[in-house]
Amino acid sequence: MSLVSTDWLYNNNEKVKIIDCSWHMPNENRDSYKEYINEHIVNAIFFDLDKNSNQNTDLPHMLPNVKSWEKILSHMGISNKDRIVIYDNSNVISSCRCWYNFIYYGHNSNLVHVLDGGMKKWKLENKPTTNIIGKYELSNYIANEKKKLLKNKNQIDKNILNKIFKLIDARSHARFQGIEPEPRKQVRSGSIPNSFCLPFKELINKDHTFKDKKEISLKFKNILGNKLPINVVFSCGSGITATVLALAYSLINNKYYPKIYDGSWAEYGKIK
Repeated sequence: MSLVSTDWLYNNNEKVKIIDCSWHMPNENRDSYKEYINEHIVNAIFFDLDKNSNQNTDLPHMLPNVKSWEKILSHMGISNKDRIVIYDNSNVISSCRCWYNFIYYGHNSNLVHVLDGGMKKWKLENKPTTNIIGKYELSNYIANEKKKLLKNKNQIDKNILNKIFKLIDARSHARFQGIEPEPRKQVRSGSIPNSFCLPFKELINKDHTFKDKKEISLKFKNILGNKLPINVVFSCGSGITATVLALAYSLINNKYYPKIYDGSWAEYGKIK
């Protein structure tokens, strides 16, 4: 149950911790925190994807260390036993990145959900929003890092030769093929050798909900074959839309835990 519906959240608002993890591409000139202050789902807590990342690297929103993650969640008043629902108001479905972070740091995957359709569908249905920011008590969150769910550049380089896992890129075909320039400075065009391309937008409907499982399954089977292996890793521009593919894949393969190349093309395609 990686996804929950807007109706489910509306009926269970008081029973879960709700997180707004909206993040926008730099060229959109949108401020996700200001948008949150102006309007959010009742009881939602804001999660700043940039600030709550590793601040000791020039790569965008890389995972923080364990102690930092524990501090972040403790300050948000989140405990290990909380049921979490994450949403966004973003064109890149950034809630999935927060979903991945929770699973990577050991939160029970059965307790972490993404709101299918996010704020877009919520508002289309005229469900209630507020500008009131709630108060919450500090907690003592304890993380349990799952390092097997993360790949680094060295592992990606080795895999080009030994092909232990399939690497799927969530960027557009134009960016993957190097026909379209990258949005970040000092990053060349192109893609990682022997990787495959499945643009995340091909799995998302206009109302920001995920497409049905049959459509999702067909997209992945075109790349992976009918058996749908567990050893699949996702990448993108900077580690956000890769998690959209990871969540989608978990919908059709219930044995799959999300595996991400955190640095993604921002690291691999960096001009030195």
